[in-house]
Amino acid sequence: MPKILILPGDGIGIEVTNVSIEILKAVGQKYKIDFDIEIEDFGGISIDTYGVPIRDEVIEKAKNADAVLLGAVGGPKWDKLEYDIRPERGLLALRKGLDTYANLRPAVVYSALSDASTLKKEIVEGVDIMVVRELTGGIYFGNPRGIERLPNGEERGVNTLVYTTSEIERVARIAFQIARKRRKRLTSIDKANILETMELWKKTVARIGRDEYPDVELEHLYVDNAAMQLIRRPKSFDVLLADNMFGDIISDEAAQLTGSLGMLPSASIGEKGAIYEPVHGSAPDIAGKDIANPIASILSLAMMLRYTFNLNMAAEDIEGAINRVLPKGYRTADIYEEGTIKVGCSQMGRLILDEIMNPS
Repeated sequence: MPKILILPGDGIGIEVTNVSIEILKAVGQKYKIDFDIEIEDFGGISIDTYGVPIRDEVIEKAKNADAVLLGAVGGPKWDKLEYDIRPERGLLALRKGLDTYANLRPAVVYSALSDASTLKKEIVEGVDIMVVRELTGGIYFGNPRGIERLPNGEERGVNTLVYTTSEIERVARIAFQIARKRRKRLTSIDKANILETMELWKKTVARIGRDEYPDVELEHLYVDNAAMQLIRRPKSFDVLLADNMFGDIISDEAAQLTGSLGMLPSASIGEKGAIYEPVHGSAPDIAGKDIANPIASILSLAMMLRYTFNLNMAAEDIEGAINRVLPKGYRTADIYEEGTIKVGCSQMGRLILDEIMNPS
């Protein structure tokens, strides 16, 4: 029995995850699969109840599950807490506990939404990018770190950018494998002209490509140039590989090409488990108003069905349903434009659910 741990989290994470749960149940009904679903508190709501963003027992449940479906965490309510117990630390702890070292973030521009991007339609139409971000190393986890007071009274903040060869090799292999199944083009992003750690990154990726994936075309771009080229020529990219911090930034830039973070799923995979979550945050300003876009969460569910459970037909059912609903003009507030039909979070979920069960 497929075992799934669901962590709705905070804000709109709860709303969009509830929609995905209904779709997961419908898929189980359609394909006669009995999913074992367990729901736990995570993030700010866990802090309010238990004093920590994620409990040790929840991390253990995540390790014992086949996959984790996550909503979103955080909000201004918890911004003044000590750094080590803020909601976002729970997310880092979950990723570290499952050793989900590779984050996959597809950025696809749907034809029906090509006008939603802030860039010209002819620039973004047809964009289909996969960003592979290293997720458990780099400056977000490196030591020493912290803020210290100097003898002269000043404060100094320290964060350490550090990678080992093996950390780079394993995420590079994931990126090359994905590129091999797509259009066989990989762009590795670094800052090797300034940072020694990035020099090691570039050298290691080049070696893996040369020795193990000679059929994949590899290019190297400095992160500042990559950020510019992603706006200038987005359709020229296939798979983008980056370290933790650069990948965090570049993946959000790629997301904006599509017109809304509400459209973008992600997967964090490793040897011990997998976490699937929408790219967007908890959006506390619209939480509880039933206006959030659930599509990123639904597509994260589709990625889970494909990558963890090998249920490709079920994943295609979900993706196909979305591709049929959008051309009919239905839009949530984040992608709404004049002449389309504005719907709420739950209604968008029902429309997609109906298309899954009864394709038009």
